[in-house]
Amino acid sequence: MIDHARDLASVREATDRLLSAAAALDNASVAEPSRLPGWSRGHVLAHLARNADALVEVLAGRPMYASAEARDADIERDAPRPLETQLADVRDSAAGFQAEGERPADWSRTVELRNGVTDAAARVPFRRLIEVELHHVDLGIGYELEDLSEDFVRRETDFLTARFAGHKDLPTIALSDDKGRTWTTGGGAEGATVEVHGRAADLVGWLAGRRDGAALKTAGAALPALPPL
Repeated sequence: MIDHARDLASVREATDRLLSAAAALDNASVAEPSRLPGWSRGHVLAHLARNADALVEVLAGRPMYASAEARDADIERDAPRPLETQLADVRDSAAGFQAEGERPADWSRTVELRNGVTDAAARVPFRRLIEVELHHVDLGIGYELEDLSEDFVRRETDFLTARFAGHKDLPTIALSDDKGRTWTTGGGAEGATVEVHGRAADLVGWLAGRRDGAALKTAGAALPALPPL
């Protein structure tokens, strides 16, 4: 069962952790490349702020973004700002998301996100937690996939394997990690089942597009190319 109140508390903790770490940067390092191709650290921070605003819109029953072009333009506009402005924006937008999440609401209702994707309102705080935790890693400032909590890694692996389940471009993929956990995903394309094993951090990194899968082991088959998230 999804516990949105617990996830909201986790979002607050993760945001505080990210803000504390990012406060050690300076204006020059904010302008340096992040681990995401084509994005500076400023892009990542700007995206985090605008994503919080967008999820407020989702919870309020309004479109997440005016358009894909408007989303991208807002990030480009805000990316070059100085560190102090970036941190204040992430902090203030996060507070707005927390306030919206604490309003009395029907958390069983269905909400619409980007590109027509729908989900239970109760899962929105976890979606925000994914944004904060993975983009903290993307900043490249000492927070790694190995630093993510075991509970988060398990739930994110559950989330991503469900997302890729039945995908038309993927054969059946049987995953297992060093904790003894197993998942099955893909299955929309013909071909033999591909068995993939590795450390939990490497598996979630591959599924989330943060690692190339070189550290994973497959049973006599090439590692499938995952579609974009």
